[in-house]
Amino acid sequence: MNINKQPRVLKSWVRFLLIIAGTIFVGLGILGMFLPLLPTTPFLLLAAACYGRSSQRLYNWLLHNGWFGKYLRNYLDKKGIPLKIKIYAISLLWIVVGISAIFAVDNLIVRIILLIVAASVTTHLVLVPNYKE
Repeated sequence: MNINKQPRVLKSWVRFLLIIAGTIFVGLGILGMFLPLLPTTPFLLLAAACYGRSSQRLYNWLLHNGWFGKYLRNYLDKKGIPLKIKIYAISLLWIVVGISAIFAVDNLIVRIILLIVAASVTTHLVLVPNYKE
């Protein structure tokens, strides 16, 4: 057995797993664009980390994607989030959480958890700097 081949095999498996994980995170991030309780930014940042360590092509695609590339680049560069997007995200978040808490959930503990999650996401968005376009 050639000892030098083992790290290459391991690297290719690690690379493959990172690409798979990054793709799953992109999918979850896209879902998060439409489901307010599912966070978009952390999943896209995880995808960027996975792709950055496994595939330069996929990393470049992610950062230059038409839907979220500019948003992700601004976040990674610590420029922040445009105020308009913050207002939209927080409004949509509280509308969906409010409707869910009032009409879809009967359990008080689950309602409290929903409100804590919404408050946490709101706090995070408010603390991220405003990006002026």
